[in-house]
Amino acid sequence: MRHATHMNRIVHLLATSLALLGAGSIFAATSSNALPRSTPEAEGVSSTAILDFVQTADREIDALHSFMLVRHGHVVAEGWWTPYAANTPHELYSLSKSFTSTAVGLAIAEGKLSLDDTVLSFFPDDAPANPSANLKVMRIRGLLCMSTGHEKEPPTSADQVCARTFLAQPVPFKPGTHFLYNTAATFMLSAIVQKVTGQTVHDFLEPRLFEPLGIGQPTWDTNFQGISLGGYGLSVRTEDIARFGQLYLQKGQWHGKQLVPAAWVATATAHQTSNGSNPNSDWDQGYGFQFWRCRHGAFRGDGAFGQYCIVMPEQDAVVAITSGVKDMQAVLNLVWDKLLPGMKPHRLSKNLAAQKQLQQRLATLVLHTPAGAASSPVLAQISGRKYVFPPNDQKLESVQLNAGNTSGAATLIVRVNGNDQQIVCGHGEWRKGRFPMGAGPAKAAAGSGAWTAEDTYVAKLCFYETPFCLTLKLRFAGSQVFDDSEFNVAFGPTQRPQLVGEAR
Repeated sequence: MRHATHMNRIVHLLATSLALLGAGSIFAATSSNALPRSTPEAEGVSSTAILDFVQTADREIDALHSFMLVRHGHVVAEGWWTPYAANTPHELYSLSKSFTSTAVGLAIAEGKLSLDDTVLSFFPDDAPANPSANLKVMRIRGLLCMSTGHEKEPPTSADQVCARTFLAQPVPFKPGTHFLYNTAATFMLSAIVQKVTGQTVHDFLEPRLFEPLGIGQPTWDTNFQGISLGGYGLSVRTEDIARFGQLYLQKGQWHGKQLVPAAWVATATAHQTSNGSNPNSDWDQGYGFQFWRCRHGAFRGDGAFGQYCIVMPEQDAVVAITSGVKDMQAVLNLVWDKLLPGMKPHRLSKNLAAQKQLQQRLATLVLHTPAGAASSPVLAQISGRKYVFPPNDQKLESVQLNAGNTSGAATLIVRVNGNDQQIVCGHGEWRKGRFPMGAGPAKAAAGSGAWTAEDTYVAKLCFYETPFCLTLKLRFAGSQVFDDSEFNVAFGPTQRPQLVGEAR
């Protein structure tokens, strides 16, 4: 009888997983190391609350890319906004820092490092001629908790960040007394791990973390010296983020094995440094070892533009989110306002109607496409014409818009920095291809477009392995085209200067 009940539960969970969350989640549900699936109510979560979270995010936040909620070790809801998908990686930006912290903890556990080791001791050849007293006492602990003593952050770009530039930065404060969010400090942790292990952080974590968790094919960008960037550059899938959070929720245990020492988990996620006093800000609750403390007793790793691994010990829950947002606090507010109240300490009664409604919504999530007409009288006049731009900082040399079929799709052709690239933009849908995000090589992208006026075509290009979307507004006037383009998010200005092209 118990065997039959167990088999019935397995069949139920498989059916729920496959029906629940659409084609995108079939990959996650059948992956060899996938987290087990369950229904929200079976794990004490209201389907109505989750639906409210998703609908509010879709309506008020531009834009979430993926979402996964784990309760009591089971995935109870997951969804991807097309063209984002379960089996594609997403750039994590500073969420990478929490993985680097884990590598440091493992290196310490293996006797290769100590929290009290001085930073200078690892880089004698890169030290300034006369290191300051504060630099001499900077330790690994200070790197971990962002209290290096710097007033200004050293360079962090991949072509500049290195031990020499870091150690050359003035250290006006005594290490341990001054919080400064410091991505270069995390790079130094990565460089130190590589020094003592002979492996990049990526390679060091492969057999110790990535493989046991089932994190397949993670990529991690390196600096010009071949050192993993540490503070950013890691790309993994949404469920990989959730598994990492679940590992920390389980105090470093995974399938009965202690992957990360429990003492490290407790220390790394505890309040190590004060970083503010605003009770309503999740950036003022204290900082651990490359983890942020949150309100409601939670902690998290997070990255620029809304990449989150939120661990909620009091609720025995993990929330993984990828996104491309300007207001990161708004996303966390939504978690506290919508999801948190829906988590109960006991199993809830079945609510099949709410579960079905949630399943349908999660299976049909789509990133917003440009609103407008499928065609325009102007299209026949400009289709196939090449518009050439004068030299510009964007390296955009020419643009061409070709009419598509009756579905309203159009082909956008550009020449950027000497390279030709084209992508089909669907109307009211996303068409996947490749497209340059700037002057560099083409990346995985999806295009959608519409005529917002008779003379204006708007193409939205989603680089779906990143947080970025580029919107091109092309206004055709006689022999000219006016190009106004804007990114959804950026580390600097999102709006790019207008370019004017001439038909040739």
